[in-house]
Formats: sequence, structure tokens, C-alpha cells
Amino acid sequence: MALPPKKPSSGPYQNRRFPQRRVAEHNINGFIKSPEVRIVGEDIEARVVKLAEAVDIADQLGLDLVEISPNAVPPVCRIVDYKKFLYEQKKKKKEIKANSHKQEVKEVRFGPNTDQHDVDFKVKHAEEFLKAGDKVKALVMFKGREIIYKERGRQLLETFVERLVDFGKVDTGLKMEGRKMTIMIAPKK
Repeated sequence: MALPPKKPSSGPYQNRRFPQRRVAEHNINGFIKSPEVRIVGEDIEARVVKLAEAVDIADQLGLDLVEISPNAVPPVCRIVDYKKFLYEQKKKKKEIKANSHKQEVKEVRFGPNTDQHDVDFKVKHAEEFLKAGDKVKALVMFKGREIIYKERGRQLLETFVERLVDFGKVDTGLKMEGRKMTIMIAPKK
């Protein structure tokens, strides 16, 4: 009885002698497929040249030919040190991420019998949230028999929104979800 043929192994140890080429973000030097390219770079006149000539120019300068926009006709290639180019791109992405503000939803809770002083205090907090660029979800919770005071809750939320008109606008109108009445306020740009 013959044994079945052995299946090739898969995974990270499938071929130690000849590891697969990692796919780079950009085509560089000999991996560029277009016969003509537009070259750009520091101290280099932007012009269209044959691929072999562009690679020679990059080699003479001790730099790499990096394909920046492959969909252009002809593709645009920059003559630059590839490692430094990747480092600068990574640094730019990190800086953009650090400067971006992720919008959060802050919640402000009330009861239908909330006192005016407490409402004033919560309006100040909501102003700060809206100034910081976050959305505010105002919520009136009805516990037990308080559900009969729905109109008070509605008035409370309407006055809350009126006091925040300068800082935000209503994103989602009044909603009754079970024993909760909510309204969402988005910051003004």
C-alpha cells in the first residue's frame, strides 16, 4: 500500500532557505514596470526619461528611485533615500494622528425634578464639552412613578437646548426610549 504524497507545509517556516519577498509600499529601482517615468527630487530637474536612465541617475547620486504615483501617465518617481523617505512618511502619519481629535459623546443626566441650580451646573459642563468638540447627550431618567412627569422632562430638555444654542445645535431630536428621554447636541463648527 502506497502512502499519500506529503503536503507542503505552510506557515512561517515553510521555506527557510528562500523566504518570500515582503511586499513593499512602493515600487523601487528595478521593480518599477513602466518604460518611461517622470523624475522629481531635490536638486533634480523634473523631466520624463527612460527607466534605465532614471535608475542610473539615482545610482550615481547613491539614492533610490521610488515610484510615488503609479497611476499617473507617465508614473512619477522621486529620487530619494528610501529608508529616510519611509521614516518621514511614518512621522507625518503619526503627527496627523496626534493632531486629530476623536469626537466623543458625553452624557449629562437629569431627573424630572432636577433643581434649577443643578441644571445651571450641568449646562456649564455641557458648554465645556461642546467647546472641546464633543457631542452631548442630555438624558432625563424617569424612576418608578416619575414617568407621569414626562412633560416636565420635555421642558427641562428644551430649556437645556435653548441655553446651549450659542455652542451647539440639535443633532437628534427628543426621543423617548423606555424610561429615558434623550436629545443629542452636536458642537457648532
